[in-house]
Amino acid sequence: MSSAVHPEVDTALLARESVATHAGVVSRDEHDALRAAIRRLATMLGQTLVAHVGPTMLELVEHVRVLAAGATGEQPGTQVEEGEDRGEIAALLADLDAGTAVELARAFSCYFRLANVAEQVHRVRELQRRRDSGDLRRPGLVELLRRVDDEADRAAVEEVLSRLELRPVFTAHPTESSRLSVRGILRQVAEGLTDGASDEDLAGAVDALWQTDEIRPHRPTVVDEAAAISRYLEEIGARTAPRVLQKLQTALDAVGMELPEGARPLRLGCWVGGDRDGNPNVTPQTTLDCLALYARRALDVHLRLVESLGAQLSMSTRIAGVTDELRRSLAGDRRYLPEVHNHYVRGNAGEPYRLKCGMIFARLENTRDRIAAGRHHQEGCDYLGVEEYLRDLGVMDRSLRAHLGGRIADGLLTGAVRAAQVLGLTLAELDVRQHSDVHHDGLAGLYARLGAEAGRYPELDRAEKVALLSGELAADRPLAPRRAALPEVVDFALSTFDAMASAQELHGAESVRTYVISMCRGVDDVLAAVLLAREAGLVDSGSGGETRSTVDFVPLLETATELSRAGELLDGLLREEPYRRIVRARGDVQEVMLGYSDSNKGVGITTSQWEIHRAQRNLRDVASSHGVRLRLFHGRGGSVGRGGGPAAEAVAASPFGVVDGSMKVTEQGEVVSDKYGSPALAAENLELMLAAVLDASLLHRESRVREDVLSRWDAAMDVVSDAASRAYRDLVESPGIWQFFTDATPVAELSLLNVGSRPSRRGTAGTGSLDDLRAIPWVFGWTQTRMVIPGWFGLGSGLRAAREAGLDDVLDEMRQWPFLVNLLGNVEMTLAKTDLRIAGYYVHRLVDPGLHVIFDRIREEHERTLDEVLRLTGDACLLAAHPVLRQTLEVREAYLEPLHHLQVELLSRRRATDAPDPELQRALLVTVNGIAAGLRNTG
Repeated sequence: MSSAVHPEVDTALLARESVATHAGVVSRDEHDALRAAIRRLATMLGQTLVAHVGPTMLELVEHVRVLAAGATGEQPGTQVEEGEDRGEIAALLADLDAGTAVELARAFSCYFRLANVAEQVHRVRELQRRRDSGDLRRPGLVELLRRVDDEADRAAVEEVLSRLELRPVFTAHPTESSRLSVRGILRQVAEGLTDGASDEDLAGAVDALWQTDEIRPHRPTVVDEAAAISRYLEEIGARTAPRVLQKLQTALDAVGMELPEGARPLRLGCWVGGDRDGNPNVTPQTTLDCLALYARRALDVHLRLVESLGAQLSMSTRIAGVTDELRRSLAGDRRYLPEVHNHYVRGNAGEPYRLKCGMIFARLENTRDRIAAGRHHQEGCDYLGVEEYLRDLGVMDRSLRAHLGGRIADGLLTGAVRAAQVLGLTLAELDVRQHSDVHHDGLAGLYARLGAEAGRYPELDRAEKVALLSGELAADRPLAPRRAALPEVVDFALSTFDAMASAQELHGAESVRTYVISMCRGVDDVLAAVLLAREAGLVDSGSGGETRSTVDFVPLLETATELSRAGELLDGLLREEPYRRIVRARGDVQEVMLGYSDSNKGVGITTSQWEIHRAQRNLRDVASSHGVRLRLFHGRGGSVGRGGGPAAEAVAASPFGVVDGSMKVTEQGEVVSDKYGSPALAAENLELMLAAVLDASLLHRESRVREDVLSRWDAAMDVVSDAASRAYRDLVESPGIWQFFTDATPVAELSLLNVGSRPSRRGTAGTGSLDDLRAIPWVFGWTQTRMVIPGWFGLGSGLRAAREAGLDDVLDEMRQWPFLVNLLGNVEMTLAKTDLRIAGYYVHRLVDPGLHVIFDRIREEHERTLDEVLRLTGDACLLAAHPVLRQTLEVREAYLEPLHHLQVELLSRRRATDAPDPELQRALLVTVNGIAAGLRNTG
């Protein structure tokens, strides 16, 4: 290992292990147990097929599987010549009627869903066993805090703990192809495998899976999406997160530390109902409806917990004392809620904790009723925000601990406190996002009302807009009387802020206080949103007094160009004194969101990741120079092509000093069910992420690499990035690339899946442009055909360019750089899922031969990338360090192969007619679902 790197951390080993364990089981014993579980479920599925469809279908499934197994023996990347895919399996599938194709596709799709469940269960077992034996190298909270105790200053630790906050933010981007009904059945299967259920019970769940339609009959509404995500939020907040917080407390106790009072290390965020960018279905009323749904679910959780507390906390004042604080609190309750007090005091006069629980229960019920009716908060009668509720729980906690009741308090009461800390009173904090153009359009409409000079707003350049908007904030004048009739474009822009103001009044300021400005290109884009928020009363810019804001304004830097200018943008923003006063009023914290998806779509994975890494450094330095704490919000997708991969490794690969106690990260698509569908996996994921945030905040404040070495690595990475970006841009700017993409992939069929409320395109359908296609369908299409371009393309050209520039020794040295190791690990896993032999079936059957030259270029870059990655890792093949995982993926290949052949056949049939058979379309969509399940990925 180079002496330039921290000697205690083998970053390459940690990262490669994390990528592998993130993908599946890696030990031989667990692999064998997993295979046995899958065979057990597959046998049950075969019995279900015979009972529901007949023995002929089971025979067909087995025949196709055997034929496919023979096909998978060909080498990945083998060129498919004219007619080569006209083998026995292709001929067999070509003769299938649409109804039989549906049943066949469903059989393989169900197999993958059951196999995924089994894999989740055995990943949990493996992680727990390896954690217990100390074999898992990525430290959890216990191991991390031991290191912190040895290496970090105690005062610094306490200061970071006081503001520690990890916030996973759940979004509804349309990548989760499984219906909620299907996921519910699969959870029953998981619980049955975990608890040792009988074959009869498991077989019943398999029957239910077969009889449940995996294709949504209608596109879900935003409120439907909110209801679906709320189930995850409730489970995490009420059960999983409190377990993680208990583990944190245990780890702190072991080193003589404690969480400062008021600390909330884990909180939940959500975009479902607040993300308006490109989704016309998210209206202001929808936002309020979703918040009401979330609040109802959260309050139900708290009501159940408080009811259980009331049954448990039977302590009598005849035996144990209580604090004066509790007595005063009850006296206050009596003033505000005399009837409730009188009701409970008759049966619980000498039981103050039960009496207090009764009062809290009444306030929670009143809060639920008030929100449902849309009434204003009444002090002492209901709650406005979670802080008052936490204060009431805290009164009981302190009283118990002061009178020998600490062990009592550590039970249900501590659990209720932790659930409240994580969930708040709205399950999660709802972020609102809107495109920057909407704000400028709204302001243009406002200024047009003020006269000719002001009406020039659209013609101003960015600097002129900054001067105008900053002056407006300093002047603190309203731009329009709110009761006046306003142009539609103005009303559209202002209505979102009005909804936020209404939500804060109804649910408390914490409910919705982050406003994300997407496609943020300059300081004026942020100031425009601030000015509109002021019109809604969310900001008082303080010309006549103290500056006040109930909103954090968050620029979202989405493209490589904006990421490269991140430091410049933040510096310019914080130099505007009216805005700097707002940041000061918000605790001197500035949040910035980094966009992974669009930057990847624009310049490829290598340059996207490098620009994000450099942006973090620049933002860190600028924020520090202004005396502001930086909070980064990572807009990661589910797939590697959209910033996915092990989150803890991504944190560990961050530049030094970037993570300062808090971090936000998006969770979406299959990632939500894969990481949070199992309570044990959810707890493991949250613990590792929380430990990584603490590690980065306390043990990675300074560089682990000498400055001269880092400069050398930066220069080499610039060479890699430039060449990788050129190769990627050459591909996506090739003549005919749009036609090639839409012909070779099922991207056009994505809308038929009804996976989400959000349109898949920014512009008008059928315009024939990649620019207005969202990153999700871009990744989705390539993944279905196994080309998976967004996850690897360009890196090979970049690494080869660096070698040809004489940087071999530098690249070898960089193998211990967490940034590069994390990039290589994720690309290696993507390459393992890439299969250009299968992709050749799609190209040969579906693409104009004149465009096959594009596929030739893809093959060339794939070979180059594979060679360069293996050269740098020193391995003979992909996943050489994890042969068990490699074997698991090879087994999946045998079952994916039939679905790919069937999808190609069905796409060919569908495109041959203007009026496709509904059963044909259904069969096609089932193959899409099945391949997504088999790869555990869509976009």
